[in-house]
Amino acid sequence: MTLTQRKKLVVAHSVREGAPLHEVQTNRVLARWLAQVLELPFGGSYDAGLHAGQALYLLPTQTLVGQAQARALNVQGPQDLWGGYVDHDFICTKAITHGVLGPQAKVPEGWSAQFCERVRTVVLDGLSVFALEDARPAATRLLYSGPIRMKPVHACAGRGQEVIHSVDEFDAVLARPDAAQRFNDGVVLEQDLRDVVTHSVGQSFIGGHVLSYCGEQYLTKDGQGEDVYGGSNLLVVPGDYDDLLQLELSADVREAIEQARVFDAAADEAYPSFYASRRNYDIAQGLDNDGQRRSGVLEQSWRMGGASSAEVAALQTFINSPGLRAVRVSSVETYEDLLLPAGTIEVYRGPAQTSEFLLKYVTVEPYDG
Repeated sequence: MTLTQRKKLVVAHSVREGAPLHEVQTNRVLARWLAQVLELPFGGSYDAGLHAGQALYLLPTQTLVGQAQARALNVQGPQDLWGGYVDHDFICTKAITHGVLGPQAKVPEGWSAQFCERVRTVVLDGLSVFALEDARPAATRLLYSGPIRMKPVHACAGRGQEVIHSVDEFDAVLARPDAAQRFNDGVVLEQDLRDVVTHSVGQSFIGGHVLSYCGEQYLTKDGQGEDVYGGSNLLVVPGDYDDLLQLELSADVREAIEQARVFDAAADEAYPSFYASRRNYDIAQGLDNDGQRRSGVLEQSWRMGGASSAEVAALQTFINSPGLRAVRVSSVETYEDLLLPAGTIEVYRGPAQTSEFLLKYVTVEPYDG
């Protein structure tokens, strides 16, 4: 049964307490836009008192964690939300990308060594760390091969990452006052690449529609001069990955798609309670310390993300023009105040978490293949 047949109410849901205004507002804009595309009523932001007992289609800002949260929101499966569900918080973070130092290393409840083994050939060299005492041995092992990138597992948009070149540098990290808390919360240590291209590969399943896409994402400078997510250029098809692979794609892009498919299937196998109607994967391709080309999945996004606005634009395009084979869409985030040209879809204009100004918008172009 489709969403239209059930006449669900599309509802935005900003999950994080104290979330920045741009995240809350983007969530509402996308939920309202999605309701218009699907010809469903828009119910505003989720309110437990107002929406209790109603048939909802939820657009949460974060992956739902645990049965209690899902039941409270009346989410029973992927048909009830555009996003995802996991039993444990770490499953929806970067932490699952890599294994741990050894059998004695600390891991969170629900950890799957099966998943780590299944994705070992489609990720970069790296280790996940969940305890301060495991951090230095893990870093020492990886630093033998060259610089490593340290990534807090809950950080997003590229924030909070550091490149470490030596054990002495890492010891300085361990000496920080917040080191114990940081590593207990989870940190990924991963080989650092240069000349990197980051591919975005994913699928969305919305109201009987299936979209599959590939593309590249890029960085921009925020108001503090930090390199952060700046947008994604996507090539989207109506249908499955096999339909996407029918297009004329480079060997690098095809490799990224296949690596994302392995990672995606491994999540279904290793975490059987997991489900998601939005499945986005970042794949990095670049050169390692020895100048050898490497390609690997960096992380997953089973929630509203930077490319979500582009996906909604693609869905709208295919519904309005059902004969289209593919479309090119771009989501852009810039910290410069721009006057947008006609045909551009503005998503957000206002203050950001770390800057005085942030602009988010979407463009749609025909596929020329």
